[in-house]
Amino acid sequence: MTDTAPAGFGSAPASSQTDLLRKMDDAQARMAEARPFARMRHRAAVLDMARRCMLSDGGVEVIYARIEQLELSGVFEGTDWADPDTLQAAMAGRTLKLSDTATAMLEALNHLRMLAVAKRDYFHPRIASEQAHNFLSQVVGLNLDLVFASADEASRTRAGNMDTVCRRLYAHIVRNIGHDSILDTLIAEIWRLLAQRPIVVDDIKAMIAQISVWLVDGNVGRGTDGVAATGSGGWGADRLVSAVFGPTLGCREDPGFDVYSARIAAMDTAGLAKEATAFARAMHDTGLVSAYHALFLRHILVHAPALIPDALGLSSTGVDALKCYGDLTYALIDHAVHPETPQAVYGLALTLERGVLFMPPVAPALWRQIGMTLCADAEAAITTAFGSAHPANVFLSAGVLSVLGQTFGVGQGNNPTCQAARALSMWSFTDPDYLLQIVTWAARDDEVVITFEGTPVSSAAPNAGVQHGRPWDVDAVSTIVVPHLDRIYAQMATLCIGREGDMHQWVNRELHGWWVGRGCDIAVDVATGKLSDFDGFVRRFYAAYHPDYNGHQPVIHPQPAGLAMTDSAARYVGWHAISICRVALDSESVMRVYFFNPNNDSGQDWGNDVVVATEGYGERFGESSLPIAAFVSRLYLFHFDPLEQGRPDALPADEVALVTEMARGSWAIDR
Repeated sequence: MTDTAPAGFGSAPASSQTDLLRKMDDAQARMAEARPFARMRHRAAVLDMARRCMLSDGGVEVIYARIEQLELSGVFEGTDWADPDTLQAAMAGRTLKLSDTATAMLEALNHLRMLAVAKRDYFHPRIASEQAHNFLSQVVGLNLDLVFASADEASRTRAGNMDTVCRRLYAHIVRNIGHDSILDTLIAEIWRLLAQRPIVVDDIKAMIAQISVWLVDGNVGRGTDGVAATGSGGWGADRLVSAVFGPTLGCREDPGFDVYSARIAAMDTAGLAKEATAFARAMHDTGLVSAYHALFLRHILVHAPALIPDALGLSSTGVDALKCYGDLTYALIDHAVHPETPQAVYGLALTLERGVLFMPPVAPALWRQIGMTLCADAEAAITTAFGSAHPANVFLSAGVLSVLGQTFGVGQGNNPTCQAARALSMWSFTDPDYLLQIVTWAARDDEVVITFEGTPVSSAAPNAGVQHGRPWDVDAVSTIVVPHLDRIYAQMATLCIGREGDMHQWVNRELHGWWVGRGCDIAVDVATGKLSDFDGFVRRFYAAYHPDYNGHQPVIHPQPAGLAMTDSAARYVGWHAISICRVALDSESVMRVYFFNPNNDSGQDWGNDVVVATEGYGERFGESSLPIAAFVSRLYLFHFDPLEQGRPDALPADEVALVTEMARGSWAIDR
């Protein structure tokens, strides 16, 4: 569960790009003139220069303009890409993601070659434009993670900034190929991501905006009757577009804020009630909130407050919370809900639905949040990340509502901050008033203090250091709090130096809270990295968590756990922090572990048929799940209560053998 820093990101300045292109052209010329056996040496230089160029703004376009000449110079000669008509789309994304840098660059150049052929900018003797277009459509449809800019643990560890190259490449391809062929696939992927109910939805909304442009531009994806084509089980593109830009009759054509404000000002109570219901339905269907919804909520706060429960889509639980804490709810709407912070509406609705306001410390903590004065560093960070349309505390308070309402929607962004993201999620779920205290310390005082076995550990200590840069692609709470948690985590790790075993057996319970199990089991010998009593490890996990072997004891509090992350080829990537939420039978009577994964997209392929599910097997919003054997095959550390003894010896030997085989076929192959 040690966070792994990714390769650095950045764009080369224009002057550097010019120099790179000159060097690449020189290397290309030498490659063209070299004898076949000597071309490999020159090709390596060409590929490296192309990679560095594609990291810069406009670099992909520049390499695209040279792709025909690159092929004629022999960049593909003697490789698997020499015959483009034999290439398989299913292998392309895998090659980009999993291969070494040079091989991945050959695949990237092949993508650009296919694009040039598809657009008829390059007439290739071995492949027709229609074939190339079909190839790219399949490639994009199979690798939408590169379109949606959601990094996973594997991509974070890639050398040579290849993840950045791939994302720039796919953005260029999507802009240039016909969208008809991938529209249904994109829609299905958006709905799959929305099923996880992430807090940060900027990328999703951007993709929906792009779809809306495609639909308007030449009726892309529409049938002969002009109705949007449907995909993903009957959900059409129009449903996604309307949820963001026009979920009600009053704003159906996206008229702009001034026009819509005038319309709702002229509506009677019945008209406003219809608007409220339509907004709530779209919000709860998708997890997305239109900016018009925020504008409407602010209007009825003054003119028709009785409609607020309808506008938030509250059940009886939420209505009761609203009735008991009406002044606070109205103050939160007035303070934190604006067209620039629309997702706060969903966070507020779910916060009321959770009933957390009935916890005595939460309401006064939220009053404190409303009136908080941020320290200079926090204010600058919020302004940089979210803009200056409102005071920084407005954006922070909106983020607080989202984190409180969407406990499993917290993500680490494209940052190695799984420990901190997990902590925020666990506190929101188990101890929301403690979360609010942590936010206050970080945002107001610029210091967080957490004790480690009685010793105060301060994020402002001179030796705290900075583990990672401040994350910018996350929610406002994470933007402010994560750097502090990273420093505390590092200091706690330092305090464990010299102790036997994995530091997380002490750090997890001190960082996260009293509810973390005092017992800790580890699958590897820390000194050697080799498996240690893995059979016993498997048995003890089942005895702690499997209902058939633990006396049907449910998981009371989410428990921290560590995974040995693997990529889609089942190769070990690194340690990763998650939390176990519950263990239960799914609709097909398969025992599954439901867990929180702080990755932006928790539906991942971990190789050897271990594919994480995020919907369809009884998952609640934000949960991931795997059959218990598959889950334990990637597990390396878990916590448990040593006073609650299960029956490890009751687990059949064939189940232990299955888990062991799956582990040794992946991350433990050489352990």
